[in-house]
Parts: sequence; C-alpha cells; structure tokens
Amino acid sequence: MSERYADIIVDITHEKLDRTFQYRIPPELEGQIQEGTRVKIPFGGGNRLIEGYVIGLDSRKKYTEGKIKSIAAVAEDGITVETHLIALAAWMRKTYGSTMIQALKTVVPVREKRKTRSRKQVCLNLDREQTESCLEEFRRKKYRARIRLLEALSEQPELSWEYVTKELKVPADTLSGLEERKIIRVESYTVYRNPLRERDEEGAEQAEAVLTGEQASVCAGILSEWKEGPGRPCLIQGVTGSGKTLVYMELISRVLEEGRQAIVLIPEIALTWQNVRRFCSRFGDRVTVLNSRMSPGERYDQFERVRKGRVQIVIGPRSALFAPFQKLGLIIIDEEHESSYRSEVTPRYHAREAAVERGRLEDAHVVMGSATPSVDACYRCRSGEYALFRLVRRYGGAELPEVYPVDMREELRKGNRTVLSEALQEALRLRLKAGEQSMLFLNRRGYAGFISCRSCGYVVKCPHCDVSLTYHSNGRLICHYCGFEREPVARCPECGSPYIGGFRAGTQQVEQVVKKMFPRARTLRMDADTTRGKDGYEKILKAFAAGEADVLIGTQMIVKGHDFPGVTLVGVIAADVSLFASDYRAAERTYQLLVQASGRAGRGRRAGEALIQTYHPEHYSIRAALTQDYDSFYEEEIACRELMGYPPAASLLAVHGSCDQEEKLKNAMEYIRRYLIRVRRKSTVQLVGPAPENVAKVQDYYRAVIYLKDGDEQELIRMRDLLERYIEINRGFDSVYIQFDLNA
Repeated sequence: MSERYADIIVDITHEKLDRTFQYRIPPELEGQIQEGTRVKIPFGGGNRLIEGYVIGLDSRKKYTEGKIKSIAAVAEDGITVETHLIALAAWMRKTYGSTMIQALKTVVPVREKRKTRSRKQVCLNLDREQTESCLEEFRRKKYRARIRLLEALSEQPELSWEYVTKELKVPADTLSGLEERKIIRVESYTVYRNPLRERDEEGAEQAEAVLTGEQASVCAGILSEWKEGPGRPCLIQGVTGSGKTLVYMELISRVLEEGRQAIVLIPEIALTWQNVRRFCSRFGDRVTVLNSRMSPGERYDQFERVRKGRVQIVIGPRSALFAPFQKLGLIIIDEEHESSYRSEVTPRYHAREAAVERGRLEDAHVVMGSATPSVDACYRCRSGEYALFRLVRRYGGAELPEVYPVDMREELRKGNRTVLSEALQEALRLRLKAGEQSMLFLNRRGYAGFISCRSCGYVVKCPHCDVSLTYHSNGRLICHYCGFEREPVARCPECGSPYIGGFRAGTQQVEQVVKKMFPRARTLRMDADTTRGKDGYEKILKAFAAGEADVLIGTQMIVKGHDFPGVTLVGVIAADVSLFASDYRAAERTYQLLVQASGRAGRGRRAGEALIQTYHPEHYSIRAALTQDYDSFYEEEIACRELMGYPPAASLLAVHGSCDQEEKLKNAMEYIRRYLIRVRRKSTVQLVGPAPENVAKVQDYYRAVIYLKDGDEQELIRMRDLLERYIEINRGFDSVYIQFDLNA
C-alpha cells in the first residue's frame, strides 16, 4: 500500500489559518484518519506532543523524507465542534469549488482576540458569628472604613469593587490587609459586551404565546419527523402573518429541554431587531446575535459565550450558521427563499445546503420557513427529500390583504407620467386622513438597465435564453447568459411607441414625489444611504413602529419579515423591474417580492390593501401574487425550468472570471471554454458563453462568465475539479481570478 499524508493545522482560530504542516499517516492509523479528525502530533525541535486537525489528505510528499514526521495518535477525547466544522468545510470545498483554506476561513472565521473586560467584586469570607467578632474588634479600634465594609457585607455578601471603593470609600490597601487576614476575598470575572441593549428595555422573559390549532398541528407533525433521529429537513410554508416564528420558538424550546442549542438564520441584518425582541421575550438571556454590524469586541465576546455554553440560541444572517455550539440540536432558516443566503465570495455556498449538511454531521434538525418557498425547496418537497407543512391562516384572526394590480400602460394613456398611479395616490390620501401607516416598496432587485415599453409593456429579450437583454454604456443590448448582442431601439418594435427605455427612479425621487403631493406626510426612507451606520436599520424601524412616520419608503429590505400592525397600505412601484431582470429566476423572485410586500399590510386589527403597479398584469407570477397562489405559480415556473434546462430541473455551473486586463480575460475564458469541451464525457453537457457579466466591470476589473448545464450534477462537479487543476498548473491564469457557482 502506498503511503498517505495528512495536512494538519494546529490552531484553527489563529489569524495565520493558512499555515499547515504535512505528516505521514502510519499504517496502524490508516482508516481512522479523515478530514476533520483530531490528532496528536510531534511538533518542533523537541517533538512535544500537541493536538491538531486534519484538513486534507494526499498521496504526494510536499517535503523531503527526513523532514516529514508521523502522526502519533488519534486524540482520545472524542469529536469536537471543530471536527464537525472542518468536515463541513471539506464538504463545501468539494461541492462549491475552493481551496480548503478558503473553506476553513468561511466556516471557522478568524476571530482576532480582543481585550476582555473584567470586573472585581469583594466577597465576605466569614460566617455570621465570625463577622460579628470582627466588627466588635473594628469598633473597639475605631476602624471606620472596615466597619462600613463589614456592615455592608453582612447585608449583601458580594459587593462590586467600584461600590466598595467609591461609595463606601474603603482604600485599596485596607482591602489588601483584610484579604491577607482572609476576612474577605477579591474575585475577578469577565464581563461580556452585550449587543442586545433592547432586551433591557423589553424586560424579563414573558409567558409563551398560545399556539393555534393549526400551529400545534404543524409542531406535532415536525416532532413526529424527529422521532427517528434528525429526520428529513422540514419546510413550513405559511402565508404572511401566519405565525411561523411562534412555531420556531416552540420547536426551539423542545430542543433546549434536551440540553441542546439552536441557530436561527435570518436573511438580513435589518431583520435582527424585531426577531431579537421576539426571541428575548421568550428565552431571555439565553439568546445572542452575530452579524457583521457588530463591533469586533462584541463579535469576539459572542463567539466566546457560544463556545463556553453561556447562551443557547444564536440569531443572525448567513455566517451565524457557523456558531461553534458543542451540542447543536436545531437550525432554523427563516425566509428560506431569500437570495442573501448565497455567498458571493469563494466558496459561493448556499446557507440552506450548508445547514442541511451541518445538521447531518451533528445529528441536528433543520427547519425552514417561508410564505414563498424557493422553487428548489418546493421541488425537494415534491420529491420527498424534504417534509412539507402548511399554515394557511393568519395568526390572531387577521385577514390577508386585498391585492390589486394597477396597469401602468393605462396611466400613461391618461397622461400620468409620475411614479405613483392615480389609484395609489388616492389610497395614500385616505390612509393619511385616517391616521394609518403606509409602505411604498420600490422594486429595485435585479435592476440592470433592461429596456421596456411604457405604452404596451414590450421587453427586449434574448431570442436564445428567455431573459431580458441588458443595456450597456456602449449602447449595446447584451445577454449575460450567451453573449447575444443587438443594437439599441429608439421605438418599440411591438407598437411603435417612443416611450421605450429603462426604469430610472430611486427611493429619493419617490420620497420627493410623496412630499410634493402630501406636504404634511411624515416620511422615512430606508435604503443603503440611510442605513450606513451601525444601528441604522434599528433606528428607522423603531421610529416607524413607534408611529413617528406615516409613510416608510424603501427597497426590498423593508418587506422582509417585518411586522407593523399599523400598516394598512402597501404600494409596489415598478413590479416589472425584477420580472425582466437578466436572470432565469426573475419570475420566481418577482412573485416572492410581491407576496412578501403585500403581506406587510393588514397584520393588525384593521384590514389591509396592496396595490401592485405593473406593465404586465397578465404575467403568471403577478397573477399568482395577487391571490398568494403559490401552487399555480410553481407549476408554471417549473415547466419553464424543465423546458430551458435550469435548476432545479437540471444543474447549472457558472465559471466566473475577472481580470484588470480585458484582452487577457477574454483569452483566459476562451481557453477555459476549449478545455471544458475537451474534458466533457457527455454530449448532453451544454456550454454557454463566455459572455460579459451582468455588471461587466467593477473597480477597473473586467468580468465574464461561462455556464455549463446538464441533468447530472456530479458530471459538472467532475469537470469543475479538472478545470481547477488545469488553472492551477497554468501560470497564464495567475492574474485572472476564477470563481465557481453551482446552481446559483
């Protein structure tokens, strides 16, 4: 048998995470060593035994014979959380394409050590009789400071150092003398930074809410799935306002009773504030958060609290999935459909898939929830891979809002060229008069300059890929899937109208229009500009929840899971912007956005209404969104995917390239295309491109993409692995950055 070698990392929390050491695997340990295994190795000149983790296996030596030592043993103290996380990193590397170091830095993020805050307290070391004896002595000798201290400690045996030295005015040398006589002891303890300031405002834990019969039935069904081990991943499809969070909390309480922990993933930092309030009201100080808006000190402290078992629930966006819980029992993925769960840096993993894999590795349950599940998740439910549970009624007896389409082609014919239709203007006027709140959602997702006609709704599309063409600064219309190009159009090819172009309005323009039409309306705007600060999201959302504004204007961040009982009107401006984005998921994301936006209305006692402004009221995604008819939307959408060979009906691998030299990038992508043609085994594998990316140049770097489509995902992964090796051994790719995206 040929010898095998292991790449071992010694400290996976150290900032020099890419420093690895190669060791020989001795014959007696063959079969026990795999990625993630914790081992003991001789280290340094003295060969002292230390522990490390295997992060890679190889049959090739990286060093000369005399420099390679052998692994001493497999660590006896069992599997650790680091073992599971390294195994998860290995899975991510194989699935999404990256180096092991890149995957490790994602799964075990380097936590730069921050100075911990510590406090001291003064504790009484005597029983009551001994205390009285000392007090008599101090009174006799007229030691006033010592008397004050012992009298205070008689009432409360532990006092803070600050109180003793500042309020009681006991000098430090006096405390040292009492400590030497063992009358008192001074203890130090770590004080963790607490990012949950609002918990103090909300008060202590509150009684849990009573589940409805429908919610209880869903809980029972999921618990039944759990009886035989972790069970299948479960998807809760619940209409907006159906109380999915209450179901999550009930499931979490069951897991906590077993002495295990839970991770709650949310798609956006903007959702943290309301979610934390809900979970803290139920679980108190067992909850913490992790997100990128926290200070480095806060993040460090929260990781330490998680590692030491001082909290049992972590809430946060995608990266919170890697919280180092020792006994993970449940992973919740709220708003499962959101695209923010996919990483945009290597490895370009999807948090849903990574959560399912972490659950498998640690025997933890996975539960997802959404009013508008992703087509991928629904596809797996229908194949039996996931278990599906439905909530069809709103919690508390609230009714779903009435949703109406507004045909913007008619508005143009009537001479209205503003961003607000006459119907939406009237609806806003009525809400302002009644003292009710409104939300105006500007649908900007997927905006990349597609061209459409305002008279008839015609969109200039690629004849080969069924996506819109994108207008580029050079005046050309380009498809970002196959590279098809055509000249721009001055008049609509369908109706001859000159009103053809791209949508240009932003949140600031909408706010200006509202203020001009309704001078007394109090407005808040929530977008990238107004939320730059650390607490930007929280301040705006709190102000709106407190009734400090009549109208909240924003992009998709305002329609994701927020619950404002005072909102009775939602206006969707330009629904078509996402509908004709150059993305095969455009119809899916449009349906999701429209249903989620409409669902913000009427969540309290008063009925809600939503108006959707569109040039294509007849499109199946918009028709289905009007009645929240997910099933009819899914049937039409999956038929399109099957016809065009898009996920989940088939697999799609994107090879992204970027370089600061345009010609060099073109040559590199052409070499990649030729190599992929040479190594493909199946004639069914389709290669599309190279084509310019949606945004073809960012910070002086040119960007291009090649797509591979096939029904066999493993064949695409095999081709990607070969391509990775091809790129690694060819120096011509040194200045070209290549990333891979699977089923994005």
